[in-house]
Amino acid sequence: MGKINMDEKTRYVAIISEIIARQSIILGPDIAVLKARSVVGLTVNDKGVVTDIKGDGNVVLQQLVNTYVELSGMIVKNALGSIFEKYPDINKVN
Repeated sequence: MGKINMDEKTRYVAIISEIIARQSIILGPDIAVLKARSVVGLTVNDKGVVTDIKGDGNVVLQQLVNTYVELSGMIVKNALGSIFEKYPDINKVN
């Protein structure tokens, strides 16, 4: 893991905080913050604001995006699953 300089760190803090804010609207603030806190190297306060990034900012950013994509995929799949249950004669898409 490489170190990031201050200007770069400030940019990563800004973009990651913005991503968390956007996901807070979609997922709700509790889930968005909980998932962000699961990313190694990322420290987030209760309001979803990034307070620290350790290690490679790009790696932290990518892990955060992956975490939200995985979660959103599950949410979409669960939502669609309940719809497909109403129509058992229709073949499900994977």
